[in-house]
Amino acid sequence: MDPDFGMDIVQCGFVKDLNVNQLNGLVKFRLELTTPACPIKDEFERKANSVVMALSWVQQVDVKMDAVPPRPIQSEQDRPQGLRSVAHVIAVSSCKGGVGKSTTAVNLAYTLAQMGARVGILDADIYGPSLPTMVKPDPPVLQMDPETKAIMPPQFEGVKVVSFGFAGQGSAIMRGPMVSGVVTQLLTTTDWGELDYLVVDFPPGTGDIQLTLCQSVAFSAAVIVTTPQKLAFIDVAKGIRMFARLAVPCVAVVENMSYFEVDGVRHLPFGAGSGDRIVRDFGLPNLIRFPIVADLSAAGDGGRPLVVADPMGAVAQQFMTLGAAVVQEVAKLKLNPRNSVRYDAERHALVVDLEGRNFLLDPAHVRRNDTSAASINEWTGEKLNRSDNISDDIQPDTIAPLGNYAVQILWQDGFNQVAPFDLLDSLEQLNLDERQIRLDALTLPVQEEASSAAQKILSMAGSSKQ
Repeated sequence: MDPDFGMDIVQCGFVKDLNVNQLNGLVKFRLELTTPACPIKDEFERKANSVVMALSWVQQVDVKMDAVPPRPIQSEQDRPQGLRSVAHVIAVSSCKGGVGKSTTAVNLAYTLAQMGARVGILDADIYGPSLPTMVKPDPPVLQMDPETKAIMPPQFEGVKVVSFGFAGQGSAIMRGPMVSGVVTQLLTTTDWGELDYLVVDFPPGTGDIQLTLCQSVAFSAAVIVTTPQKLAFIDVAKGIRMFARLAVPCVAVVENMSYFEVDGVRHLPFGAGSGDRIVRDFGLPNLIRFPIVADLSAAGDGGRPLVVADPMGAVAQQFMTLGAAVVQEVAKLKLNPRNSVRYDAERHALVVDLEGRNFLLDPAHVRRNDTSAASINEWTGEKLNRSDNISDDIQPDTIAPLGNYAVQILWQDGFNQVAPFDLLDSLEQLNLDERQIRLDALTLPVQEEASSAAQKILSMAGSSKQ
């Protein structure tokens, strides 16, 4: 049984090339998983052997573990040449500098490689590239194929690495449009070859570079990096909303510098709450906290990521948790139909499709039950917005998905609400009879006003004839 999809391996379509020989009791088949980095592939293999061997006539089981080859992330005509064999592009973003985003991106890339995936990483920060400090490929320069004019990425510890810092230019001093062009060129004209995951280390902010990247390439998912401070949360929230508008689902939150321990006592030097608020307000499924560890930054400064230098250490195990979360969420987004919300104007209702269930919600009720900091005081729990200030006939302007866990609703009054599916599932649902009663209540004043106006017009017309 796949824990993410809730189906067995046959229903998931994992079993391939089944060959049964009842004469000698041999059963052979191939398990084709969604990714070579599947965190439970060993468990799948063990259970498949065990279940088949339990059959009385089976003498031998031959299971071959395999993975779906990288498939294009866009249609043929939309794909840049260098990305035609890249299965998934993963953004790592913080929207605020100094929170350990590059350290997270690099160690995540090498963790995915250790899990068995083919991986590349792009350092998209032109003003201050970090990758040349954190990894030391040989040679440490980008080379161009003289025939195809494609950039040939150097490799370090089996991961393809590309950065403007490897172009021999160091950091750049140039205007925004030029920077966007350089980043796009590095991303799309590099011959990445066959990759399961391409990790893109986003520069801080939500400006031209970030928008250009998301509009140039179909990103499979984003990982958000923050620290416990409230100030970090404010900037990260802007980034999550940016990704939502660009249809890039956020699948995990990394809270860096979350704590340190002395003699078994955990200390919180930067407070607590930023990561929890992101998970709560935006419905993100995974929160991974990383401690303040001197070895983590020292390994990066020394040109050898900590997960490579100490793959069995505690921090490497945390990155393994992050890697597993990314792999699982991307697979779910790919195979499972996305949960969705749409507005039905005829019934004046939000139609929610959640894990195969379909139900109606009153738009005003959803708007009044917003749980973000804009509606509820995070310290006291007091509601900041009066429910009677929200019109019964309020309608959404736009609804955009936030992965499989939430939607972003822009209301007519300009309010931008992120509604987790858990919240929507907990609200009182409408049935068709109740919906009709509500519609009649909304349209009756309008009908009465129209009737009154018509009577006045007829009365005035009668008076004029007299």
